Amino acid sequence: MIVRHLPLADRGPILSMKARAQRILRAGMLMAAGALLAATGGIAAAQTGTRPAADKSGAQPESRVVLELFTSQGCSSCPAADRLLGELSKDPSLIPLSLSVDYWDYIGWKDTLALGGHTARQRGYSKIRGDREVYTPQMVVNGQVHVLGNDRAAIEQAVAAARRTPGALSVPVSVTASGDLLAVTIPEAREGGAPPRGADIWLCPISRTVPVEVERGENRGKIITYHNVVRGWVRLGEWTGEAGRWTMTRADFLARAKGPADAVTVLVQARRQTAGGYPAPGPMLGAATARLP
Repeated sequence: MIVRHLPLADRGPILSMKARAQRILRAGMLMAAGALLAATGGIAAAQTGTRPAADKSGAQPESRVVLELFTSQGCSSCPAADRLLGELSKDPSLIPLSLSVDYWDYIGWKDTLALGGHTARQRGYSKIRGDREVYTPQMVVNGQVHVLGNDRAAIEQAVAAARRTPGALSVPVSVTASGDLLAVTIPEAREGGAPPRGADIWLCPISRTVPVEVERGENRGKIITYHNVVRGWVRLGEWTGEAGRWTMTRADFLARAKGPADAVTVLVQARRQTAGGYPAPGPMLGAATARLP
């Protein structure tokens, strides 16, 4: 299995992929709980979680988990991860997103779905973690732990750990698309539960299924189907713990998309800062998705 890493001059010794994955997952799980507690004011355990609707039996549904797959049409190991993301998208308790990066465009094929912002986002995660792990295919779970994007076992383990993390996706955000209006609603945070640095409210235009024929590069001749493709990032506002409702017209939203979209995902994500003081993405606090009419 080939995993393409973004070149770094001082990366250090290269571990085997299995050893790297095990080290990544162990370290990430330990960091995730502490980061989430810090992002939610230290009382995350008291919060209930953003969950799908309960079934008729009254059973408690599983908490939602956001999966961000950083992928590239120029990476030979990515099609397996892209197929796996499609399978995971059938699980209503997961919010899987496909984010194509542009740093492999130079090796023979310009990724038709890539956005420079996706590359910056992936690097931001790496800087916050402090591990310099920027590669494809990479899956980031709830904005914290990362695992190999084509390793089903590692992803399932990370998802299970995310569900056990106190306060994971504990903000019950909702998004509705009715007529020409998109509306996001977030209730007031529980006492002491507001994010210390605030949280960004992101609206992402989504293409649920995008087939691409790759004509050059490592995947030449392949037709790859991408699922839940992120077509842009629209910062709708800021959440500081107070109840609020934010709206945007459908026309304005689609005008900011970098391609056709037939769904919308809202992410409420805590803000973090790198060691150099630059803003970076933090833990996911809430997420929801809806189809566009």
